[in-house]
Amino acid sequence: MSLEPKLRLHFLSGLPRSGSTLLAAILRQNPRFQAEMSGPVAGLFAALLAEMSGKNEFSVFISDTQRQRILTGLFESYYADCKADVIIDTSRAWCTRLPALKTLFPESRVIACVRDVAWIIDSLERVVRKNALQPSSIFNYQSGGTVYTRVNGLAGPEGMVGFAYDALKEAFYGEDANRLLLVQYDTLTTDPEKALAAVYAFLGEPSYAHDFTHVSYDATAFDVKAGTPGLHTVRSTVKAIPRTTILPPDLFRRFANDAFWKNPQNNPRGVTVV
Repeated sequence: MSLEPKLRLHFLSGLPRSGSTLLAAILRQNPRFQAEMSGPVAGLFAALLAEMSGKNEFSVFISDTQRQRILTGLFESYYADCKADVIIDTSRAWCTRLPALKTLFPESRVIACVRDVAWIIDSLERVVRKNALQPSSIFNYQSGGTVYTRVNGLAGPEGMVGFAYDALKEAFYGEDANRLLLVQYDTLTTDPEKALAAVYAFLGEPSYAHDFTHVSYDATAFDVKAGTPGLHTVRSTVKAIPRTTILPPDLFRRFANDAFWKNPQNNPRGVTVV
């Protein structure tokens, strides 16, 4: 049974440290849009799915129609006070949920921010070193280890980067890849007008004159609580800042060929990459 959703909902996902918070900060300049950093909805979604599964003996009383209504109701309840016409919910987990999102919100689309993995790792390591006196939630507040153990943890299948990377590939090569747009960090920071034009076209929304010199977003309280001050800091002016990596050369080279989306031969479903 198909249930007509009440929300005009889209999703922001992809790799960490790849511009999703920046993109949300830009989009929220448009009064028609609601966009934030990663929030709790994806976790609540997963918890509801689990509780309605066969692990719960009462699941025999829950039909697929009820599941759909309950999961749709999660979004409707969470965003009940939102006055925006278009809502964009952010989580790296959404790339693993394209079939479910298609069922619940047939008109929804997923924007995935991407970046060379070596520079993602470099960026996270910079945050760790900048907050050398505060163990980070990224590493379960463990204070030991080296850059190598930190990178191994990040890049592992359950790590912040490894999970998001695998989720991205699942969406990119899956049967619902036509619902996916990849926005490269380099494009967003060097040519934000091009990136935003692609986003609006992908969502089927009228364009908006964004101000790329006065972008604002404040997640200070969240970052401090997580032991990672600056993790979601957004500079007021959108621009690329060249730098030299702080990673050992062998670690940096380890991820040299991971940007699969850059090679058209690796894009059999024709996902738009901007």
